[in-house]
Amino acid sequence: MFSTVDMSRLTLAAPVDAMHDIVRKCSDLGCVHIEDYTQFEEGIGVGRAIQSEDADMISALLLKVRAVRSAVSVHNSKGSISNSNAKKLTEGMSSKVEAALENIEAIREAESDISSLSDQLRVFERLEPLNISLDLLSGYQGVEIYVAETPNASKAHKAFADMASRIEYLCPAGLVAVACAPSDAAAVQIALAELNAKAIQLPSGKGTPSHRVAETKEAISKAESSAESNQKALDSWAEKHGSDLVIIEEYLQREYSIYTSPTSLAVSNQAFALDAWVPTENADKARNSLKGLVSHIEIEAHVDDHHGHDDHDSHHHEPEPPVAYKNASPAEPFELVVDLVGRPKYGTFDPTTFIMITLPLIYGLILGDFGYGFVIVLLALWLRSMPFAKEPMGKNATTVLMSMGLWCMFWGFLFAEGFGFVWDGTGHVMGDASPLIGFYDWTYANIHFPAFVTDTLGMSHTHIPFHRATGALTDYVLLSVYIGALHLFIGFIIGFFNVMKAHGIVAAFFEKGSWMMILLGGFFHIYGYMNKDNEVLAATLPALVMLAGVGLLIIALAIFEGFGWAGGVIMGPIETFGLLANTLSYLRIMAVGVAGVKIAEIGNDMGFASMTDAVSAGDYVMVPLFFLLWIGVQVFAIALGLLSPSIHAARLHFVEWMGKFYDGSGRAYSPLGGQPLHVEGNS
Repeated sequence: MFSTVDMSRLTLAAPVDAMHDIVRKCSDLGCVHIEDYTQFEEGIGVGRAIQSEDADMISALLLKVRAVRSAVSVHNSKGSISNSNAKKLTEGMSSKVEAALENIEAIREAESDISSLSDQLRVFERLEPLNISLDLLSGYQGVEIYVAETPNASKAHKAFADMASRIEYLCPAGLVAVACAPSDAAAVQIALAELNAKAIQLPSGKGTPSHRVAETKEAISKAESSAESNQKALDSWAEKHGSDLVIIEEYLQREYSIYTSPTSLAVSNQAFALDAWVPTENADKARNSLKGLVSHIEIEAHVDDHHGHDDHDSHHHEPEPPVAYKNASPAEPFELVVDLVGRPKYGTFDPTTFIMITLPLIYGLILGDFGYGFVIVLLALWLRSMPFAKEPMGKNATTVLMSMGLWCMFWGFLFAEGFGFVWDGTGHVMGDASPLIGFYDWTYANIHFPAFVTDTLGMSHTHIPFHRATGALTDYVLLSVYIGALHLFIGFIIGFFNVMKAHGIVAAFFEKGSWMMILLGGFFHIYGYMNKDNEVLAATLPALVMLAGVGLLIIALAIFEGFGWAGGVIMGPIETFGLLANTLSYLRIMAVGVAGVKIAEIGNDMGFASMTDAVSAGDYVMVPLFFLLWIGVQVFAIALGLLSPSIHAARLHFVEWMGKFYDGSGRAYSPLGGQPLHVEGNS
């Protein structure tokens, strides 16, 4: 649950002639992650892609399929099929892919024509005021003709006054056209510059600009019609063959990886070697499948050598195993969240299951409105009905969103907040009109937090509903700090075991145990001060524990982290204040939550309350205005509720919490042939 899949190192050697059969068997197994060969030696290099008629066909068809995929948005709605059926499907799809490519090419040609014709149209429209056939504007020997745009056409007579007898010119609104002898060309150009004229590149052809405008518009219309008809044909094709396209792309990619896999292998003239990883649970299966094809095969479970900080450089050439998750089904969608900060390093803690609980919980604690949570759940259900949600990433994303919405509803019922209203009868907007007054009267009278818990935590609000923005605001602040301290402490515990596993218990004690002592000591010292059990500067037991933790941290920085004693003495106390900032950062739960409550409350006061007042006063003209104002604020509050709490909940996990233990340098496990999504493997 909290660890990744155990990996075993697979090495094999075989004659070059058996290479194709072996890599295909590895692909059929669906669990062999090949390491690229990089340690070049004399007489040994990487292999070349397998050359065959089938390989050329696969490569060419894959390029065409990818070209079609880039032009259409398609998803597999049929589900996965067997490898043999995918092969048959591929054989029959070649001509269909060609048809789609013809539509795509026709669309691109039409779009190119439209762009070119539009440029020409703009020129013809600028020349329309001249009303002169285009063939009369060029092709003369001994005559220079200039046509230019200018906002100062009315001043042309003055600009050409000195040469008016030697030139011919027209100056309709916005244009100047001049015909002159070559000897006057320089003077004409100077005059055009004085008019701030911009030359127009004269197009070739015949007919007046007005006639050419009509022709060009007709040509653009035909090109647009062609683009539209081909786009409709392409959309129809995608609707009919989209699922098949996704399936054959995966099949072709799998086949292509088989033919190109020798480029990752160590190959000599007679033999080759394959270095790979397989999940330990598949080791016997891989050995039994391959042993009859190879000269040598060895599969050994990876064992961490627990080397210390000082000798890690001597092991840098050994590749770390790739990382594959092994979470329970409910947690799998949250692997998408973990991958945002990188896959966990092999052998370290996988926080996916923990994040499945804490991320939506903290998100819901911030937003805390059952109405907005219900909208988020509906949004997730709607997105799940979309074609993209049939893909693993889309399905996982909508599951995460739904979980966030459900937790938001849970906290919203505890807070008695829905769509910004308070539903227990104490809200000044809804008041006694709330239909949930009876429910919250019952919870207020019958559901209480244990006195031991509330007394210990110093939280005086012992019942439900929990009015976080009014009567229970102080408790909301304390709850945010308690969650932060607990969350960080769990992070340090995880970090302790990670360091202990990699470098031993001594390193773990100094590197993470010191932080645990600082956090616990500081927390309980401040807790005692808040309960008036001690002064801030009193030498309490928690304070001494905290100071001892700072001392251990200085040693950890100096020895285990390589800062030296001077660096440790300087950085230790500074880093301690960083932990205080990390803890107080969890106050954003309270701050963002209360801000959201107030935004929704203002919207309800300005919109809903004003609307009901207008109805009561008979001012029906203002009712639609206040209604639109209320709906607008609600939409804004929901949009802000989706964005802001998500960012802050993610920050508390990715920065504050995971920074205490997480190393996201792991490599994703990528077996030869890829993970089967649409095409079942042969294994």
